Amino acid sequence: MKKGLDSMKTLLVTGGAGFIGGNFVLDALARGGCRVVNLDKLTYAGNPDTLASLQGRTDHVFVHGDIGDAALVKRLLDQHRPDAIVNFAAESHVDRSIDGPAAFVQTNVVGTLALLECARDYWRALPADKQDGFRFLHVSTDEVYGSLGAVGRFTEETAYAPNSPYSASKAASDHLVRAFRHTYGLPTLTTNCSNNYGPYQFPEKLIPLVIQKALAGEALPVYGDGRNVRDWLYVGDHCAAIRRVLEAGRVGETYNVGGDAERENIHVVKTICALLDERRPLAAGGKREALITYVKDRPGHDRRYAIDASKLRRELDWRPTESFESGIARTVDWYLANQAWVRRVLDGSYRMERLGAA
Repeated sequence: MKKGLDSMKTLLVTGGAGFIGGNFVLDALARGGCRVVNLDKLTYAGNPDTLASLQGRTDHVFVHGDIGDAALVKRLLDQHRPDAIVNFAAESHVDRSIDGPAAFVQTNVVGTLALLECARDYWRALPADKQDGFRFLHVSTDEVYGSLGAVGRFTEETAYAPNSPYSASKAASDHLVRAFRHTYGLPTLTTNCSNNYGPYQFPEKLIPLVIQKALAGEALPVYGDGRNVRDWLYVGDHCAAIRRVLEAGRVGETYNVGGDAERENIHVVKTICALLDERRPLAAGGKREALITYVKDRPGHDRRYAIDASKLRRELDWRPTESFESGIARTVDWYLANQAWVRRVLDGSYRMERLGAA
C-alpha cells in the first residue's frame, strides 16, 4: 500500500519559509499527522515571519541552510529520518533571472543535484519497507514548457522549451530528478504548476506588487500591452495538490497542477483595482484603474501559459476549489489585514522597483 501523508512521521521540506513552501508547511501542520523539518536559506524571499505562528511547536524544526550544503543535508537526513522530501527551494522570479542568471543555476541546478545525491544515498541505506514508502517530490513550474499560442494547453507530454534563465534552470532540475529516478531508482515525483497567488507572496510578483502600489496610490506598471495570459492557481489549492501527489502519486510520474483560471495580466490588475476601490477607496477619490501605466515589455516575455490538469483530476481526484474571483478576493483581503507582514518583508533591499529590464 502507498504511504499516506497522515501516516508519515517526518517530512523534510526545503524552501519552507518561502511563498508556496511556507503555505505548505503551515497547512500540513494545521492538519496534523506529520512533523516538518524545514530547511530554508532565507534569501530575500524566505521570510521567518511567515512561520511565526509555529514558534515553540515541537512538530516544526526550522533549519537555516542551503540545499547545496551536502554535509548539512546529510546530517539532517541522518538525524531526523524523514519519510519524504518535498523540494520547494528555488530562485523563482523571471525578472531577477534576467539580471543575474548565475544564482538561478547555482540554486536550481547545482543545489537540486546536491539534494538529490543526498536523498539517493539516504534512501539506499533505508530498510526495505522504508525504501518502499520513501518519496522525493520536486515542485516545478509550467514555464519549462515555453509559450503557447492562442489555443491549446500544456500537458505532461509537452516538450520542454524554456525561454528565460529561470525556466531553463527549472527545466534542468526537472531533468535531473527524472534522471535520478531512471538511473538510480530513487522514488521521485514531479509537479509542474501554473502561476500561484495568495497569502505570504513576496511583493515582487504581479499580484502582491499591484496590491501594494495600488494601496499607495502609485503607478501600476503593466508589461507590454497587458494581454499576456497566465493560468492562475490559488496557493491553497496547489498545496492540496502536492499533498495528494505525495499520498498517492505514481512513482516516477509528473503531474501538472493548474487553476483552470486563464486571465490576461491586464484583467488581473483591473480586478485588483476594483476590489481595492470597494474596500479602501482613494482618499482623493477616483478609480485606481487610472493608475495603470503600460511599460516596456520584459525581454523574452512568454505570451500565454495554460495547464491541462486532467491527469491529476483523473488519477488522484484533485481539482481546484477556488475560482479566480474567490481566490483573488481572499488574497486582497489577506494583504489588507497583514500590512505589518508586508512592511517587514520590504525592510530589506527590495523596494518594489522594476527588475529584469535588461
